[in-house]
Amino acid sequence: MADILQSIIADKATEIGRLQAAVSVDDLYATAVAHEPVSFREGIEHTGHGIIAEFKRRSPSKGWIHRDADPAAVAPGYEREGASAMSVLTDEKYFGGTLDDFRRVRSVTKLPLLRKDFVISEYQLHQAKAAGADAVLLIAAAISEDLCRRLAHIARSLGLETLLEIHSEEELSYLSDDITVIGVNNRCLGTFQTSLEASRYLAARLPRYVTRISESGIHSAADVVELMRAGYNGFLIGELLMREPDPPAALRALNKDITSLICNNQ
Repeated sequence: MADILQSIIADKATEIGRLQAAVSVDDLYATAVAHEPVSFREGIEHTGHGIIAEFKRRSPSKGWIHRDADPAAVAPGYEREGASAMSVLTDEKYFGGTLDDFRRVRSVTKLPLLRKDFVISEYQLHQAKAAGADAVLLIAAAISEDLCRRLAHIARSLGLETLLEIHSEEELSYLSDDITVIGVNNRCLGTFQTSLEASRYLAARLPRYVTRISESGIHSAADVVELMRAGYNGFLIGELLMREPDPPAALRALNKDITSLICNNQ
């Protein structure tokens, strides 16, 4: 399979160049969403089971997961059913999401929101801020270490927290003082295949001063409890919820099963 990440980044660079030419940073803030940032990190560590419920319509490997999903309907349900935070995909070509989806979610929930996209430029940080984000994703595999540090610093200056996504122990070098949340992606971004082995291997190698998240490839309450016991604070879950006709109901069932497993094993 071709390297999907390389294709996404090439297309993203073209997309951002086009958007910057059409809409200036000043224009972004002229129509910004009114929002007082809340802590993404604290939301994960101090509410519920640390579930970051994702709004995701499709993926490059699976195609459409929930094509007609309405963010304004799903988001309040996620909040009601105990999500600690939300992740909203804003890449349109590969994931079927938009910044308009993000704004609609922001308008109907007080949950901490992560703008999930392939961030490669400062402009995207301003987009996120103007749309009402609390946190942004930086993917180590997609950018250089120097660029990651610069973008994380700018994000912090804008009042945004950064979730640094890694796939290997070597990428821990991307951490900086501006990053306090780290995610291990169980999905290989070259092939989009998933395995929890990445999270299992890195669990003991992640620094304890950061909030630790396991992302993707989580298929059951048993997976969540295993990872929780390995030291992870949060669990980013998209497909497990979004493939169901009623994603909030799927979250309710997942949280119930997690609670049951924890209680039965104490």
